Amino acid sequence: MIKILFVCHGNICRSTMAEFVFKYMIEKEGLGSQVYVNSAATSYEEIGNPPHYGTVRKLSEVGIPVGEHRAVRIEKGDYEKYDMIIGMDSQNIRNIKNILGPDRDNKVSLLLNFTSRGGNIADPWYTGNFDDTYRDVKEGCEGLLEYIKGLGK
Repeated sequence: MIKILFVCHGNICRSTMAEFVFKYMIEKEGLGSQVYVNSAATSYEEIGNPPHYGTVRKLSEVGIPVGEHRAVRIEKGDYEKYDMIIGMDSQNIRNIKNILGPDRDNKVSLLLNFTSRGGNIADPWYTGNFDDTYRDVKEGCEGLLEYIKGLGK
């Protein structure tokens, strides 16, 4: 089983969106029993809070179910627990590495690095633009799905 942890600053917008988008994609592909997906924050600010209403609204709009979720913070032990730790922007990556320590097994990456363009996913907490965030998360998750499917070959 491949274990994936999506990470953003607060774990209520982008990483949560990526978690539920990717869960939806892997279920549609019949890979639900082969891939475990979760999400976490690098900060303590939103711990215990549910997904942002903008994330819930956008995922509902596109027909992706949002399951039970409360924001949690990434922990040092998560490095051993997960095969892939995927941040939404370069600041997340810096914070992930500060929390987890050296990425000796190259587990940490940006979500958009699974696309041809790379880069950061803007935080809708600040932009208010959940449409653009969804577009980028979806594109990153599609690239990640192709990568995961390629591992089985």
